[in-house]
Amino acid sequence: MKDKTERAIEGLEQLAFGKVNDAVRLAFCEEVPSVQTLARMDLFNVSSIKRVKGGGVEVQFFDRQKALERLYEYAREGASGRTAESLLEALAGDGDAV
Repeated sequence: MKDKTERAIEGLEQLAFGKVNDAVRLAFCEEVPSVQTLARMDLFNVSSIKRVKGGGVEVQFFDRQKALERLYEYAREGASGRTAESLLEALAGDGDAV
């Protein structure tokens, strides 16, 4: 089972790098798709969908740049955590170091 951090990182990766093909297809549909078709669509990156006056559809996506920035922060935190852990191990040592 994945912990919350792993799940969050996977979600951010999907927001940052995921495809939006189904959402674009939905925006250009002439008719409203069936419930079954909608259930099969990958709309993970969609933050909202609205019908606008005149029959159009407005699709808003989550911010990819913010997702990338957060992934970068996780990567930096992880790297500094490993560095600190290595330093503590070296300081504790087993007496063989000079």
